[in-house]
Amino acid sequence: MSNDITNIYPSFDKILTRKDKEKLLNQNSIVIWITGLSGSGKTTIAKELELELHKRGFLTKLLDGDNVRTGINSNLMFTEADRKENIRRIAEVSKLFMKGGVILINCFISPTKEIRDQAKEIIGEKDFFEIYVNTPIEVCEQRDVKGLYAKARAGLIKNFTGIDSPYEEPVSPDVEVKTEEISIDESVRKILGILLPRIEFKKD
Repeated sequence: MSNDITNIYPSFDKILTRKDKEKLLNQNSIVIWITGLSGSGKTTIAKELELELHKRGFLTKLLDGDNVRTGINSNLMFTEADRKENIRRIAEVSKLFMKGGVILINCFISPTKEIRDQAKEIIGEKDFFEIYVNTPIEVCEQRDVKGLYAKARAGLIKNFTGIDSPYEEPVSPDVEVKTEEISIDESVRKILGILLPRIEFKKD
């Protein structure tokens, strides 16, 4: 029996890289991070953005509270510590998808600069594309079909962003859209105008 043990170790130099995956998919992977108040229009924009990217041949994955809070983060509440852990896990999962060449569309309130900076640090600043859906809280409350704001004001929901928990506006997002002033279609077109040059794969 041979004493050569070199073959039991993985050949890291043969593992496919992120660039290999991007070349296969013909796209530059990135994490699109959509932030804004509850009811601001984040999810609607995210869904329309994903549809438009799909039409153009891009492979995407959309993450939001519905598919994260019921799965990987089902054990977390809405305390400050749990919010941070929620975003940390999302950022780490996003990074894995991104390294596989996938374009992530993340749709989360992520209310503080600290939380968003944490996500940006994990993902990497050059791969973090921030979209701020800037909608006044009054408009968000008018759109609130689930009645969450009313429950929060009545004290039935604690730590609700915009009511008894703060929301810190992004200082310099890659894109800012104001859904009280422009339509969803116009918002998505504005985003695509800035995003597409970042994700279109340039062959060497």
